[in-house]
Amino acid sequence: MIVITDEQCAGYSHPGHPERPARVSETVKKLREQDQLPVSWQLPAEIDDALILRAHTPEMLARLEVPQDFDPDTPFYKNIGAFARRSAGAAVAAMRAARRGETAFSLMRPPGHHATRTRSMGFCYLNSIAIAALAAHAEGVPRVAVFDFDVHHGNGTEDILLYHPGMAFYSVHLHPEYPGTGGANAGDNSFNFPVAPKTPRDGYLRTLARALDELKKFDPALIAVSAGFDAYLRDPLVDGVLDVEDFHWLGMAIRGLGVPAFSILEGGYSSKLPELVLAYLNGLAGK
Repeated sequence: MIVITDEQCAGYSHPGHPERPARVSETVKKLREQDQLPVSWQLPAEIDDALILRAHTPEMLARLEVPQDFDPDTPFYKNIGAFARRSAGAAVAAMRAARRGETAFSLMRPPGHHATRTRSMGFCYLNSIAIAALAAHAEGVPRVAVFDFDVHHGNGTEDILLYHPGMAFYSVHLHPEYPGTGGANAGDNSFNFPVAPKTPRDGYLRTLARALDELKKFDPALIAVSAGFDAYLRDPLVDGVLDVEDFHWLGMAIRGLGVPAFSILEGGYSSKLPELVLAYLNGLAGK
């Protein structure tokens, strides 16, 4: 298992904000101390702006340098453009590792799946999963599927990949919930699986399984996973219903598709995040 991380990603914070440095630092600590899963550690790759500009406009990239908050949930931080670039570079490195036959996980912040082509929002500044998926397609992967199991709809990923040839997006999320999108399919390649609030755990799991069955029909050559852990039943931001073993099942289910896959950290704000990530990675590894 390759885990791509960089201690520098803990270098920004905002008092009381749930997207905090401990999300990564405590998960790194857990993965270093555990003896269930062999881990090979890597640093993010440098990323060229040309890769970012496949997903975002030049104006959005320039906006990262303007010292003004993006929205109430998405503060401006000094050097946030560099932090976001490192996160995107880690996603691209994970993608390339998967293409070499490795199982790879990008353990970085900030997350990315809410960032649209033109706007940073929802804790997200650059859309790392879309950047990596588009890079894979440009490097010769004919069909890339993005699977997003964050409890919130990946509106930014949908916005960037909508109608893009060779791309398909599958999102399982609570609806209605932030950001209010994802209630139905969009275009010809964006497939949404909204789950109503208070849906029992078994219903949520059935929806995840149905989404993966649909993804399999796309016959992808590569799967990019937006791995959000905020559907956990004790996450502080939303009323999730999944337990630790369900994230292990998710990892096993993705492994069972038999397609090269890489994953990146999106949401997940409980103190149990390290345990949830380890369960998911063990599932990916078949343990």
